[in-house]
Amino acid sequence: MPMMTRDVLLEMELEEDDEEDGDIGNVPASKRPLMAPPTLPSSLALENLEQTNVSGFGSLKSQQDFRTPEFEEFNGKPDSLYFNDGQRRIDFVLVYEDESRKETNKKGSNEKQRRKRQAYESNLICDGLQLEATRSLVDDKLVFVKVHAPWEVLCTYAEIMHIKLPLKPNDLKTRSSAFDNFNWFTKLLQVDESIIKPEQEFFTAPFEKNRMNDFYIQDRDTFFNPATRSRICNFSTPSEDLSCPNERYLLYREWAHPRSIYKKQPLDLIRKYYGEKIGIYFAWLGYYTQMLLLAAIVGVACFLYGYFTEDNCTWSKEVCDPNIGGQIIMCPQCDDECPFWSLNVTCESSKKLCIFDSFGTLVFAVFMGVWVTLFLEFWKRRQAELEYEWDTVELQQEEQARPEYEARCTHVVINEITQEEERVPFTTWGKCIRVTLCASAVFFWILLIIASVIGIIVYRLSVFVIFSVNLRKISNGTDPIQKYVTPQMATSITASLISFIIIMILNTIYEKVAIMITNFELPRTQTDYENSLTMKMFLFQFVNYYSSCFYIAFFKGKFVGYPGDPVYWLGKYRNEECDPGGCLLELTTQLIIIMGGKAIWNNIQEVLLPWVMNVFGRCRTVSGAEKITPRWEQDYHLQPMGKLGLFYEYLEMIIQFGFVTLFVASFPLAPLLALVNNILEIRVDAWKLTTQYRRMVPEKAQDIGAWQPIMQGIAILAVVTNAMIIAFTSDMIPRLVYYWSFSIPPYGDHLDYSMEGYINISLSIFNTADFKSGVKENPYAGSKYDTCRYRDFRYPPGHPQEYKHNIYYWHVIAAKLAFIIVMEHIIYSVKFFISYTIPDVSKSTKSKIKREKYLTQKLLHENHLKDMTKNIGVIAEKMIGAVVDNNLRPKSD
Repeated sequence: MPMMTRDVLLEMELEEDDEEDGDIGNVPASKRPLMAPPTLPSSLALENLEQTNVSGFGSLKSQQDFRTPEFEEFNGKPDSLYFNDGQRRIDFVLVYEDESRKETNKKGSNEKQRRKRQAYESNLICDGLQLEATRSLVDDKLVFVKVHAPWEVLCTYAEIMHIKLPLKPNDLKTRSSAFDNFNWFTKLLQVDESIIKPEQEFFTAPFEKNRMNDFYIQDRDTFFNPATRSRICNFSTPSEDLSCPNERYLLYREWAHPRSIYKKQPLDLIRKYYGEKIGIYFAWLGYYTQMLLLAAIVGVACFLYGYFTEDNCTWSKEVCDPNIGGQIIMCPQCDDECPFWSLNVTCESSKKLCIFDSFGTLVFAVFMGVWVTLFLEFWKRRQAELEYEWDTVELQQEEQARPEYEARCTHVVINEITQEEERVPFTTWGKCIRVTLCASAVFFWILLIIASVIGIIVYRLSVFVIFSVNLRKISNGTDPIQKYVTPQMATSITASLISFIIIMILNTIYEKVAIMITNFELPRTQTDYENSLTMKMFLFQFVNYYSSCFYIAFFKGKFVGYPGDPVYWLGKYRNEECDPGGCLLELTTQLIIIMGGKAIWNNIQEVLLPWVMNVFGRCRTVSGAEKITPRWEQDYHLQPMGKLGLFYEYLEMIIQFGFVTLFVASFPLAPLLALVNNILEIRVDAWKLTTQYRRMVPEKAQDIGAWQPIMQGIAILAVVTNAMIIAFTSDMIPRLVYYWSFSIPPYGDHLDYSMEGYINISLSIFNTADFKSGVKENPYAGSKYDTCRYRDFRYPPGHPQEYKHNIYYWHVIAAKLAFIIVMEHIIYSVKFFISYTIPDVSKSTKSKIKREKYLTQKLLHENHLKDMTKNIGVIAEKMIGAVVDNNLRPKSD
């Protein structure tokens, strides 16, 4: 469509009929999407209303008298795709409420709305569109104005919009794949080519009407693909196969249906029907899911390695041994009320920890650092291929200002480039003030998120005391509750569940807050608006989802002091301690609950919410008249996708991408969960698009936009977080230091390297007589235990440096820092090498792009020369003929 203004759309909503559904079989007609509204052509203003009357629906060239369309009684089939004449196809459907049927006393307002609507319809007809109005058969206040765009309109706007269209078939050979030898297997994953035929590749060029003969036009009805025709107000013809009469049905059956869950996506057909913007999303999601398969396989292998080597975990055996762990009395983990406890009550958690805190964890963390780079680099190559195949390599798309922006343009400034006056919504100072206010608002809401995390920490500190006291009161040494439910585990699980609920509530609030802040910021174009909203929403959700994980991984148990001199949170609550094996298992629990709960909640919400709303909508509006109601009226009651519908789909997957990469060292099964979720996510999104939502306006897009640099930032941060998780959250580095240095003389008693005795050296000794409390008296005075143990590396009581960090502590700190530096440098070096050696555009794609440019220039240049030669020849013949005629003409004396 051409450049348009939007003030006439106040009382009218334009919807696109689902022109390509036909007889959709198992998909009810009421589940087919519509289009969102385009805007009013700027060629006619409202002041010209009296001179723009419309009548008739023939070609614009034959129209002498312009009037808005009269009502036509619907006499077609409920699923008809044509006007009442059965010839002109329905391309869009305008929907409005008849002013004469509306129950209101504001006659002037109704008249104003009627004039706006007439001006809108008149301007559409002036641009070559043809209209036909039909009143609703269910609600007589609703009027549907069917719109048809002829061939001339398509060609005109294809040239205006610089749409690339086929010149000639692609003559470059397709490179063979390594999977060609497994055709028997890959054929099972492909869609049936007899149903969805493979797309023929063409060399393309921007369309020009005066060079129409140069383009590969075999059939005018199929020359423009469905998405392109939708963008310029027309669509495709039905399929020749009567059992599959349209693209929508093909997509539902071969893409959205559960039986197609194992098949590859028909990306070309998705792009043809929904446009490049939606096509590139599903291409990215599919490629991400494919790459997750490799990560999931390695993650499961590392998990199985930890599972099968659990019996060889010496330090866990020492914890569970009644003669070792059963004889070690641990110090109370809170003041006054917490009792002493035996180390072997953590036996079950130590066994589980052996599975996740193994050598496989280190291998998997390094692998994921490389995997994320491979994914991003190969996606760039895949994206470049799609840019070429979908003709978006040199996308020429001038975005117009948003109507909200134009409505605020009241200040006049001089454009530095054109030196002409132009209107802007605010001055430079006004812009600075808005930016400052927006940044302050973002910072304020982030602080609120952090405050909620602090609230969860206070909850953990409070209920830990309760669980520590009550769980041991109701249990004894043989009670299963004591064996499987420790105070730490009970606190962790309940806090994770509450944290998940709060996260979901805050998400709902912050979505609205981010939109409000972005609206106040007033970006100029829709792309600027989406990019600004993307950064705000991602920042909010990054803090919201990941802050609790960062706390457990890098803060919990790190600043607790020792029993004689504990550190207090907010001056009141004693800081949390980790289990003797560290906080890794608690971080794993947090990830499982948040990541799994988020996936389940999102899928339920995405499936049930639109379905329930559509069911209620049909019951309320269509009732039992669905069999005789035209399909465009049934589709009108579907749910609108909204301008930000795709934005939320991206955001959901990027947050998942963060879980898979940032904290994967603590949970190697995260890629497997993500893989299962994404396989379902693709089909759920496909089902929503084809059956529950109105069809979005197809849009061009070269890439995934601002999400690409966000993923690159996550990939860089993931190397640091995983290295720090292994160094500071897991117990791997202290065990390695003990194995290589302190298990043998002069520090250890073993003649060979061994992990025996590690538990004893990792727990320091404290004299119960040295306890302190908020009161002066020793709360544990008179206890039957003279000493107790706590998790730290400090000198024992009676040592000249009692309760100071011992030499083992400094060895561990040095090893942790060295490990982080070495791991980061190795992975970053590999990442840089991979990024350097893998070009963003493959050699074959570069060759295709160069050959297309060459053939385009050659073809258009040769045809231009032929036209010039032909014209010169005609002129020369005329000149020669004129000279001959002049010579043969008799001359007078």
